[in-house]
Amino acid sequence: MPRGPRRPLWAWVLLLLPLLLAGALGHRSPAGPGEAAEEPGSGQAWPALQDLQERLKAAVALSRRYWALFSCRVWPETCGQDGKSPLAWSLPLLGQQYLDILTTWYCSFQDCCDGGDCRISNNLTGLQSDLSVRLHGQHLARELVLTTVRGYLALPRPDKALVLSFHGWSGTGKNFVAGMLAENLYRDGLRSDCVEVFVTMLHFPHPKLVDLYKEQLLDQVRKTQERCRQPLFVFDEAEKLHPALLEALGSHLERQAPENHRAEPPRTIFLFLCNLGGNAINEVVLELLQAGRPREEVTMEHLEPRLQAELVASTDSGFGHSRLVKENLIDLFVPFLPLEHRHVRLCARDAFRSRGLPHSEETLDEIARTMVYVPKEEQRFSSQGCKSIAQRISYFLP
Repeated sequence: MPRGPRRPLWAWVLLLLPLLLAGALGHRSPAGPGEAAEEPGSGQAWPALQDLQERLKAAVALSRRYWALFSCRVWPETCGQDGKSPLAWSLPLLGQQYLDILTTWYCSFQDCCDGGDCRISNNLTGLQSDLSVRLHGQHLARELVLTTVRGYLALPRPDKALVLSFHGWSGTGKNFVAGMLAENLYRDGLRSDCVEVFVTMLHFPHPKLVDLYKEQLLDQVRKTQERCRQPLFVFDEAEKLHPALLEALGSHLERQAPENHRAEPPRTIFLFLCNLGGNAINEVVLELLQAGRPREEVTMEHLEPRLQAELVASTDSGFGHSRLVKENLIDLFVPFLPLEHRHVRLCARDAFRSRGLPHSEETLDEIARTMVYVPKEEQRFSSQGCKSIAQRISYFLP
């Protein structure tokens, strides 16, 4: 696990100086039996200097104790290597409080925990709650993502990266779920240095520079895997990725032979967010709704054949013809269904609540009606999903 550089003892003495002086004063021993206290004018040279020397000796001894305790908290794997157990030592209450404050301050910007990598939280309970409460109209995505991620993280020794491909129209929740994964699997969410997000037209806009992009991408993947044992890579607009970049990523998605049977293998997650396949998904859902069946009865058996057929038939994207699809390197295709009027209302309600703003049922209906719905004859699905809802509520504020 990556650690910050170890500070020399003098640096920590400077940081701990206030508590060291306080601790030194608290640890001075009174004169013992048979030791007469010094009297003014007794002829002893510079008694004040001797007293200062004793205080400094006590401070140095105490600083070593605090250093041992502090290093045991921050780097537990080194604790007791000298045969002693500094955690068993007692400290005055004031010193213990200072130690707690210093440890909290240090760990606020360094990666130190009782065990493991504290950048990684893997809060599956929180993920389940977010998917259930905040994600609307996506019963399949909710179940598939939670079950697959939970199963992968429970593997004792995974031999390949987990690769998920999200498919559906814009605004149906693909980026939203990717954000939920980052928020619940990592302490700092999308800001974590274990998480890398690539937007195709932002990071790889010029086809002529594909060789440079390939080198930069592979270097970034390698560096992230080196500094984090559980990296997450998100590729937005994956259908626009250059075939050479998809080919280069293939080697990171294949099964890997374990290099060291004793070391814990890395757990890498790749997410590909793709609008491709959205038309096929919408057609299947529309057919079932027209047949009088609720959308909650839509299953992967209904969707997967049509989804993969659209991927392979697409001539505007190389995604369906890449080795990711042809060699079955993608573990799961996750469909995101088109959103209806009732789902848009829920998105509007969440947008008001997230900003602490009052709202009425009439306001939610009015916002939902401002969206464009398709097909033209039935107007069942929002053409933009819940996209732009957060911005639209500003027009309905009093």
